[in-house]
Amino acid sequence: MNHARHARMTPRPWSASPQQAAGSRAWRIPVLLVLLVGSASLWAQPKAARYSPQQILQWETVSFSGTTDYRLVESDGQPAVHADCNGQSGSGLALRTPIDLTETPIVEWRWRVNRVYQGLDPHRKDGDDYPARLYVVDEHRFLRWRTRAINYVWANSQAIGTDWPNPFTDKAHMVAVNSGAPTGEDGWQTVRRNIKQDFERYFDRSLEEVTAVAIMTDCDNAGQKAEAWYGEIRLLPAD
Repeated sequence: MNHARHARMTPRPWSASPQQAAGSRAWRIPVLLVLLVGSASLWAQPKAARYSPQQILQWETVSFSGTTDYRLVESDGQPAVHADCNGQSGSGLALRTPIDLTETPIVEWRWRVNRVYQGLDPHRKDGDDYPARLYVVDEHRFLRWRTRAINYVWANSQAIGTDWPNPFTDKAHMVAVNSGAPTGEDGWQTVRRNIKQDFERYFDRSLEEVTAVAIMTDCDNAGQKAEAWYGEIRLLPAD
């Protein structure tokens, strides 16, 4: 896997939405207060977002080495994005959009794999392959040295909770959220992470937003085949 993998998994900058203006005339104040009180519960509710497998398949393809095959299937009665890695490919699907971490700092997703790779050292460049990973990115277009990314991975052998710098660049950090061969009746696992807290923990960076989320199944370094299934991805308010 080459260095471009992490340099290219970065989104475009975005512009914040304009603030709403309120009337200033004194006679409008009682009406405005009624409206604000009546809508307080709406303003207090963070905007959760859900991305179905059908929607994920519409995300932008980002290729680093060949193209992993992503397609819609049914798994255990539910739709899923099926990723088939043929031993030579490394590509992902990326959603380039602002994610407001003051509103929805939690990312939650479901996935499963059919196997993990054998004999790879994740601290080496030739060992940076995973049957499933999910990126979140804080990109800075004009100050690119400030761009950072967290890779949540289904690790090949590292214990769950282990983290380490990406072997290609210190701008990316790896976190093992699942590890080893799939277990359980159907192999599906649900992962839930606080993006805001993770950027503070791994990069000492307090963020109000990140700018992209992506999935990737890659096998170009391992030279081994793997399959993964991705379910719905949700962005949620903090508990």
